[in-house]
Amino acid sequence: MGTARRRLGVSDLRISRVGMGTAPIGSSAEWSINWGHQDQEEAVRAIRSAIDHGVNWIDTAPFYGWGRAEEIVGDAIAGRRDDVLVFTKCGTMNDGSGGDFMDLSPDAIRREVRGSLARLNTDHVDLLQLHDSDPAVPIEESYGEVQRLIEEGLVRHGGLSNHTVPLIRRAITAGPVVAAQHRYNLLRREIENDVLPFCREHEIGVISWSSLAEGLLADTFDRDRLELDDFRRSDPNFGDPSYQRIRRFVSALSGIASESGHSATDLAIAWLFSQKGMTAAIVGARSTDEARGIAAAADWTPQDDVLRRVDEAVAGLDLDIAPEG
Repeated sequence: MGTARRRLGVSDLRISRVGMGTAPIGSSAEWSINWGHQDQEEAVRAIRSAIDHGVNWIDTAPFYGWGRAEEIVGDAIAGRRDDVLVFTKCGTMNDGSGGDFMDLSPDAIRREVRGSLARLNTDHVDLLQLHDSDPAVPIEESYGEVQRLIEEGLVRHGGLSNHTVPLIRRAITAGPVVAAQHRYNLLRREIENDVLPFCREHEIGVISWSSLAEGLLADTFDRDRLELDDFRRSDPNFGDPSYQRIRRFVSALSGIASESGHSATDLAIAWLFSQKGMTAAIVGARSTDEARGIAAAADWTPQDDVLRRVDEAVAGLDLDIAPEG
């Protein structure tokens, strides 16, 4: 399962269509984006299970639980570093009062990378991404530091996360941009208007985050099971009437997918791979069962008729989403 591979941009990396996302497993009550309690041993088992089932890359960041996610990844890949590619990020800093700020100055990037390497217990990361844009620092300076880290062997490839096309274009002048990571799912399709076509033209791999819309597109999601301090409770899509519309949409997806022996979750992931220019999807898994599920989802390629019916269901969703075009 999960053995299909795609080349990431112009790099030498060939990655599974689904990668293991670690924001949920890095969750803690002290972090502003709390996903609810996560048992650390179960998180380690989930990562190892994903690798065992063919997922060959992990996406993480110092921001996720302020280092907790990277520490868990480090524990999970101990003794099997050669089996997996590690992607991390830099730039999002803890302001000490529950919030964060961006610092993509060269010195800050270098400090963060060294901290990440220590937490991950590795001597290099395979992809380093600028986490968000920092208006205070020219991106040429930030991405130039990424190139220096590549030259020193601490980083293999560089990429960007949540950057606009003009910023991606400027970063390219400092060095190759292997990947662009963006929010992309059936409910959020803004990148189809600019980022996706630009990346296709410039051979930049596109990686989606929020691939299942923070769980909304998963068959088994239940809003009532969220812990009281879960950050999703404040998201409008998790409140009515949007939540009820989305869950009816997921029920429709489930009906379409079941005809092929699959779930709505599988279909939401497979739909991403059908979009021209998409390379891979980040999907979070917090248990071994979920890890096995995301690996299996990567192997399904739906027929054109199935994808057409998905588009028809999206058109009837009546949410404020960005359409293709």
